[in-house]
Amino acid sequence: MTQSPATPLPPPKERRRLREAAGLTQAQLATRVGVSRATVRTWETGRTTPHGRKREAYAKQLAELDAMASRRRATRDQEPAAETPVRVSLEKTRRPTDPTPTPGSPPPAEPSLTPSPADVPPPIPRTAETPLTPAQAFDALYAFCAPALVRQTYLLTGRRELARESVERAFQQAWDRWPEVAVDRDPAGWVRAAAYDYALSPWHRFRPRHRHPEPPPADPSHRALLNVLLDLPPAHRRTLLLYDGVGLDLPETAAETEASTRAAANRLLHAREAVAAQLPDLGDPPTLHRRLAELASRERLRAAKPPTVRSLSERRARFWTRAAIAFTVTLISATTLSLRTAPTQYEPPVPPGETVRGVPPRTAPGPLSEEALELRKKLREAAETGPERLVPKAT
Repeated sequence: MTQSPATPLPPPKERRRLREAAGLTQAQLATRVGVSRATVRTWETGRTTPHGRKREAYAKQLAELDAMASRRRATRDQEPAAETPVRVSLEKTRRPTDPTPTPGSPPPAEPSLTPSPADVPPPIPRTAETPLTPAQAFDALYAFCAPALVRQTYLLTGRRELARESVERAFQQAWDRWPEVAVDRDPAGWVRAAAYDYALSPWHRFRPRHRHPEPPPADPSHRALLNVLLDLPPAHRRTLLLYDGVGLDLPETAAETEASTRAAANRLLHAREAVAAQLPDLGDPPTLHRRLAELASRERLRAAKPPTVRSLSERRARFWTRAAIAFTVTLISATTLSLRTAPTQYEPPVPPGETVRGVPPRTAPGPLSEEALELRKKLREAAETGPERLVPKAT
């Protein structure tokens, strides 16, 4: 008898985002599913996974919350919602053909930390019957997100090389796990979270090239804003960038930073207060958003080409695969050598205090007696030719 496949569930971050978008607490959702609040918390953090009837009930509640959120978005937005970067139609992201301003034309768009159509290369010609290959879909996601993501990561770290390295490493991980990333609800958010995690890793401080600071921005106002950002704790800096820089809402910011909505709100408030305390003119959130975009857009930050990122990812995967094979072969060889050279039977050691038989007796002389000592003395006192010879006398 075969078992039915398990009901699919969204990722842990998406579960929490759906619950918070619907305005439900963990206790309320636990009551609907019929479990405890602690169980729902472990499901949302990914530490445990529901099974059986609880999994079906939990999946049903999440599907209802997702449908409710979709109806709310459809009601709120008059225009159709934008597609995700992987599924974005390449015909809709064509680069403007004439970027040169003309008299009477509208002013150029303000700098932004989010992907813009100008960041996307010309579309790849294809027909409706020929879907995108994995490489083409990855290249489209990279071209859509990488330019803005490099600017965002620069605001997190204040280092240009680290920002480019973080983005490239995040996309390399995405290419390694592309079957999972391609079907994710938000591929751009997946890559952004990976890039932020790598950029804020505390292990970078031990790297030799990171012990010396990079040249600061030339503009004094931008330099002051960057110094204020770098003085913030990493969690507060990340929350401020996601909410006021990227433009995510509070539940999405909390889900991406792996914190509760209340904790994310407190971090955001503390970060804004710290920035306003040193730069009072940035107390207004729209002004802060504009200044963050200006600071990031003034730096000349370029990421590598998508084929280069894919080739580096495949090369690293081959290296670690060969290293694992070599380690396995070495371990097997060492085990085989140990088995061949090890004794075939156990030889117990001789216990202390037991008489060892079969040892010959001592052959060295013992101490001299008194007669022997007296004789040795006489011999040593005699002449070299020995004692006088005794001559018999006639009687």
